[in-house]
Amino acid sequence: MILVVESGSTKADWMLVNSGKEAIYSTKGFNPFYHSKEDILIELNDHLGLDLIKSDVKKIFFYGAGCSSPEMNEIIEVALNSFFTNAKVKVNHDLAACAYACYEGKPLIAGILGTGSNSCYFDGKEVSEVVPALSYILGDEGGGCHFGKRILADFLYNRLPEPMAKELRQLGMTKASINKNVYMKPDANVFIASIMPVLIRHKSLSYSQTLIENNFQEFIDIHIKCYTDYKKVKVNFVGSVASLLQNELMAVCDKNDIQLGVIIRRPLDKLVKYHLKQQSFTSSTLVSEGAQQLN
Repeated sequence: MILVVESGSTKADWMLVNSGKEAIYSTKGFNPFYHSKEDILIELNDHLGLDLIKSDVKKIFFYGAGCSSPEMNEIIEVALNSFFTNAKVKVNHDLAACAYACYEGKPLIAGILGTGSNSCYFDGKEVSEVVPALSYILGDEGGGCHFGKRILADFLYNRLPEPMAKELRQLGMTKASINKNVYMKPDANVFIASIMPVLIRHKSLSYSQTLIENNFQEFIDIHIKCYTDYKKVKVNFVGSVASLLQNELMAVCDKNDIQLGVIIRRPLDKLVKYHLKQQSFTSSTLVSEGAQQLN
């Protein structure tokens, strides 16, 4: 039994591959910047489906937001090894998952637009990035947190269009509740990004269209144009924000003369197919910046 996991900060999708058969599980997302080994084990121990198979899993390929250094990866690896006691665990950045899922035999640029945002270049062998992701406080341009911060601020500043403000009030949003969730509770980034459905439902408003265009343009200026050949290769996108706002994203890409590749909401299926095609889960040649190889 082999598990392939694609995890953002909000949600993680798990696919079990066993003798050609597949099964899918879901948990909250595990980001080592925000979640400890203990947090991860609590979630895993409460998941009946994973608990039933944990002794039978032999290999785990985990791709996650925040898994960008050996120190961060170790948090995830230790937690998974504690739960899946018979499995060899390989932890890698979610950028690698993004690149592998979008790869169609030619060099590409892949961008993540989900709760957070990031980008990478993949030449078919090596995943590399030019501009780092700065997470939700300093970065995440074009991601759900970036949108959410602006919307919540405009709500508190009394600058939000009334249809959106009304919906936020109906959701129980007040200055006190927002401050509590942002500054006092864990997973503030997930809370901030949870405002995205309000934007999606009201995306036809001129306020929303301007916000969407400006945020996507900022992502492209920082995270796509940093690659010297961004106009020569296809630029692909992964994540819920990219998928739910794909018409607006396509328009901004067209405005910047970008060759749009694929837009994938959940890359897990394509990620599993990539592994099956390239290595059949046995190769030790997976190459990714800073990755540790399984023996």
